[in-house]
Amino acid sequence: MAAVENASIKEIQDTTINMFLHISEILGRFVVNADGDAVGKLADLKVKLGEPFPKVSGLAVKKRKEKRLLELDWQEVQSLNTTAIRLKAGAEEKFKPLEVANDEIFLRDELLDKQVVDTMGAKIERVNDIHLLIVNQDLRVVHVDYGIRGILRRLGWLRSVDYFTNWLFAYKFEEKMISWKYVQPLLSDPVKRNLKLNVTARKIHEIHPSDLADILEELDRVNRSSIFRALDLQTAAQTLEEVEDPKLQVSLIESAPVEQASDILEEMAPDEATDLLADLPKEKKEKLIRTMKKLSREAVEELLKFKEGTAGSIMTKDFLSFHKDRTIGDAIEEFRKTTYPLECISYIFVTDKDNHLVGVSTLRHLIICDKDIPLKKLMNTHLIKVGPQDDVEDVALLFKKYKFLALPVVDQDNVLKGIITLKDIMQTQFAE
Repeated sequence: MAAVENASIKEIQDTTINMFLHISEILGRFVVNADGDAVGKLADLKVKLGEPFPKVSGLAVKKRKEKRLLELDWQEVQSLNTTAIRLKAGAEEKFKPLEVANDEIFLRDELLDKQVVDTMGAKIERVNDIHLLIVNQDLRVVHVDYGIRGILRRLGWLRSVDYFTNWLFAYKFEEKMISWKYVQPLLSDPVKRNLKLNVTARKIHEIHPSDLADILEELDRVNRSSIFRALDLQTAAQTLEEVEDPKLQVSLIESAPVEQASDILEEMAPDEATDLLADLPKEKKEKLIRTMKKLSREAVEELLKFKEGTAGSIMTKDFLSFHKDRTIGDAIEEFRKTTYPLECISYIFVTDKDNHLVGVSTLRHLIICDKDIPLKKLMNTHLIKVGPQDDVEDVALLFKKYKFLALPVVDQDNVLKGIITLKDIMQTQFAE
């Protein structure tokens, strides 16, 4: 085990004799009364969340001749080992129907065999076993086991496999565990808390959106919806842009409440949001568009007018443009404020008073030139541009020929309508 985990366990240990065991070693074991007579079998353990290493608060027991599981408080347990769970005198009269509060979970039902999002490694793990510690008459959860040893232990093969691999290869499968203090429910909602996240080690929003997209693609529908709805708007938008499967994109945006979904769409690049909206059912699409703020709504409505496969259908409204009389200093000030992706601001587009495209400048000019110089003195007037109705294949050939990072899109009157980035055109080519 990692040193940090050993140190954490010591925090809850004292001079009392402690014993480690796994939930797989006690599930199905007999629960006996004070006289040693069997009253049922252990079906599950309930824990109350909130502590770094939470205590088991109750047992779910399958009693003889009872169809449903019954619950007993942990305080009614006299002793516990891998052979049997012995109850205190009079405990048989204190069984009650199962109950679970929002800050409680049943380990077998809600964690064992479930998927854990390991945010440190940006990958999915499956919980194969749960590591427990008896200390001061309490039973605490200390680790979840996601390694092959957990599977072998549950199958009853661990000793045999250890003997064989040690004899043949001088090797044993390593323990793979995550400290429980890093494993917490994502939300308190009972419907959603079956998704557990290693959130303390690394915040979920700190994972790169492309890694989050990979995680979402691996999860089942319920869990991916839970984690997607828990993301902040910017992270959700960036992650949605990285999801390659259009059907999955649709599923995720439809899983979010309308207000949240429209906010996420507003955070997305307009062309990305437009592509997603185009794949939604008509009624859902129109409802989301109506809910969006005016500027975002107008941007996607304009893009939705263009036929698929045209330059207009993949262009974005996220770009920087300035009147030709504005200075380098003005452009720098606006550049500092922008939140557009880097590929959208690699060029500064220069226009006249009627928004006609007259030139283009570069970030290099912003860095090395005097702030008082007007853009018209530095701009390149030899422009390569495309129209909204131009075929995407023809646009791709221009990128290949001129090695541009972005191309302006102008209408028949030379009015600047948007830009197409190299990323946009590459996505269309790979999609094919």
